[in-house]
Amino acid sequence: MSALVAWSAVLGVSLGLGLWSLVSMAPKLSRPSLAERMAPYLVDVSGGARAFMARRSSDPLPVFGALLSPAARRVVEVLDGMLGGGEAIERRLAQSRSANTVERFRSQQLLCAVGGLLAGVVGVLVLTRNTSVPAATQLAIPLVCGIGGVVVRDLVLRSAARRRVERIGSELPTVLEFLTLSLSSGETVLDGLRRVARISSGELAREFAVVVAEVNAGVPLVPALEARSRALAIPAFSRCVDQIAGALERGTPLSDVMRAQAQDSREDTKRSLLEVAGRKEVSMLVPLVFLILPTTVLFAVWPGIFVLQTGF
Repeated sequence: MSALVAWSAVLGVSLGLGLWSLVSMAPKLSRPSLAERMAPYLVDVSGGARAFMARRSSDPLPVFGALLSPAARRVVEVLDGMLGGGEAIERRLAQSRSANTVERFRSQQLLCAVGGLLAGVVGVLVLTRNTSVPAATQLAIPLVCGIGGVVVRDLVLRSAARRRVERIGSELPTVLEFLTLSLSSGETVLDGLRRVARISSGELAREFAVVVAEVNAGVPLVPALEARSRALAIPAFSRCVDQIAGALERGTPLSDVMRAQAQDSREDTKRSLLEVAGRKEVSMLVPLVFLILPTTVLFAVWPGIFVLQTGF
């Protein structure tokens, strides 16, 4: 098969799938069935309705959703088993405040792998037009690109979670001091959290807004705080929540507890800054030893070498 015939087949299949997808997205001329009309109203009480709605969901295109969703779901399960369970992914999604679920994130990783695989295939086709590439290399390049797509998507999530955790850690002392002032003025813990969520615009204030919304929906304050603590898995925030829960259970003055927690949080921030400074100090030795010091020695020694060579 020549290259022209191969490209014609690929483009023809792509055109056919595209036209099929457009036709399938057209509005139906027939009336919806009784099951289609009743299923959305019975989702809360009927398992059959939930299964029916799950079968009908096909995002983004009906044809691709119907054809590829079973295989894609199986591939996502295999990918989840290879890369670890969904607890770590769920924690990172909560830390980055992402609206994705674990399954949707795995689907995005699968799409990134397919995109990397296609990019590798295109790169191999471009390379083989002018030079001869071994068959092992032709197979390895798409595989490496596909694995790279999965790894890059995971690294993006890790980076987003790390940046947001650092912002929450930097905001925690200030927010705790503000809560201390609110409690000292006679407000309750819930009123202080509501004030922080309303006035502040930081990441920690958004988490407290979630806690306030859950409390307004009927969840007790301590379980709501503990749920956010487990979701974020930030040690400083978890210690603060544990101290608040213990103070509410034992009747300890909350203002003193919050003031002590704010002081501890500032000490943790100072300690982390000292650790970062120590690591940066070691990193700064690399340009000092390999760039600045050789340049200084060169400027000091080169004039003498030049004078010796000229025979002065």
